[in-house]
Amino acid sequence: MPDDTTNRGTQDRARINVNEDHEVRYWTQALGVSEAKLREAVAAVGVSADAVRQHLGKPHK
Repeated sequence: MPDDTTNRGTQDRARINVNEDHEVRYWTQALGVSEAKLREAVAAVGVSADAVRQHLGKPHK
């Protein structure tokens, strides 16, 4: 059974996937940072949203 690429399902808010455009849009807006800054943070600390927030000095809302 092929994957339905139009059905993205629920997003895991605990992880940041910089390979998905819709997630990059969400996280850059949610954190108020540029795409480059988001990618740099993920490269530095991994995909954990909490770790990225801490790295960027952004409190969890």
